[in-house]
Amino acid sequence: MATNFLLLSKFSVLGVLLALATTHPTSCSCHYTSIFSFGDSLIDTGNLLRLQHNNASFECWFPYGITYFHHPTGRCSDGRLIIDFIAEYLGLPFVPPYLSRGSGGQDFRHGVNFAVGGATALDYNFNEHGGTHDSRINNSLAIQLRWFKELLPSLCDSDSKCRDLFSRSLFIVGEIGGNDYSLALNRGRSLEEIKSLVPRVINNISSAIQMFIQENGAVTLLVPGHLPYGCFPVFLTDFKSPNEEDYESETGCLRWLNQLSEFNNHLLQEEIHRLRHLHPHVTIIYADLYNAVKAIFRSPDKFGFRKGALLLTCCGGEGPYNYNKSVHCGVRGAKVCQDPSQYGSWDGTHMTEAVYRVIATGLMEGPYAIPPFNLSHLLPLLQNAAHVSY
Repeated sequence: MATNFLLLSKFSVLGVLLALATTHPTSCSCHYTSIFSFGDSLIDTGNLLRLQHNNASFECWFPYGITYFHHPTGRCSDGRLIIDFIAEYLGLPFVPPYLSRGSGGQDFRHGVNFAVGGATALDYNFNEHGGTHDSRINNSLAIQLRWFKELLPSLCDSDSKCRDLFSRSLFIVGEIGGNDYSLALNRGRSLEEIKSLVPRVINNISSAIQMFIQENGAVTLLVPGHLPYGCFPVFLTDFKSPNEEDYESETGCLRWLNQLSEFNNHLLQEEIHRLRHLHPHVTIIYADLYNAVKAIFRSPDKFGFRKGALLLTCCGGEGPYNYNKSVHCGVRGAKVCQDPSQYGSWDGTHMTEAVYRVIATGLMEGPYAIPPFNLSHLLPLLQNAAHVSY
C-alpha cells in the first residue's frame, strides 16, 4: 500500500510538471537569464560587420535590415534572425555581438553572440591545407570559443559564479558547418569528398558542447541542424541540371544537396544522442531546421507565403531564381521585391525574416525542438522526481 502511494506521488509530481510545461503557449516558462551563441551568418547579429570595418561586404549595406530595423545591422536578412525571435520569446533583449564590446555601454549581462557570418566548423589550417581555404574567412568555431574564454573574466569572477550564470543560460551551438561544405562545393569537390568532412564537422561541434558542459557548467544547449541547402537559389543557380531526377518533385529543390543536409543532420543527431547519455542531467535540444523549412514548402499558404516565390530571391537580379552573383543584394542594380514576407530567400544564400519567424515558432512552440522547448527546462526536475528514493 505504501509502495503504491509513493509511486502515485511520483507520477503526481510528473503530472504537475507536465501540466506546467503545456501552459503559456506563446511564451516559455523557462527562466533563462542569458543566451550565449556560436555559429555563422544564420545567427550572426553583427560580428562580421565589425570585422570588416571599411571593407564591408554587401551584407552590411541597405536594403539589409529593411523589414524590422530599417537599416543594416550586420544581420544577413531583411530583418530578424532565429536567435532574435528566440530572445523575444524568452523575454530577453536581442543578443549583442561579441565584437561590439569596445563600444561604450554594451551590456553583456543577458548574453553574448560569438557567431560570425562565413564562419566554419573546421579550423583555418584544415580549410587551408584541405584545399578549401577562403582568405576572407578566418573565424572558425575554434576562434569563437577562444573569444568566449577571453571574455569569461569580465562575465564572472569565480568558477562558482560562472557555473551559476551558465546554469541559467541557454547555449546555442550552431548552425555551423554549412560554409565548410559550400567552400568545398565551390572548389569542385565531389559529393563523396564533401561527405567525408561531415564527421569532422560534427566532432568539432561535439567538442564545443562538451567544453560548455564540463568546463563551464552549461545545462541547456540548443543545437541546430542544417537547412535544406538544395532549396537555396545560389545552389539552384550554380548547379542547375537538365535532369528532372536531380530535383525533388514536391519542392523543386536539388535532391542531392538536400541529401547532404540530411546526412549531416543524421550524424549530428546520433552524436547528440551519445552526448545525452554521457551527460544525463544536461538538456541538449536538437533544432530541426530542415523539416521546419520543408513544412513551409509543403504548405506555403498555411504559413502566409506565395507558392511561386519560395525558391525566388527577394533581393537580387535576373535569372530563373532572381539570383545573380554579379547583381547581389546590396549592390547597384539589385532589385527588392515588394513584400519580403511572401518570399523564402532574401538574398539567395539567406532566408527572409518571415521564414526565420516560422522556424523559431516551430522551435519554441511546435514540433521542431527535440525534446520540446517548453518541456526541456523541466527535464532535470522530471529526472529527479523519477529517481527519488523514499
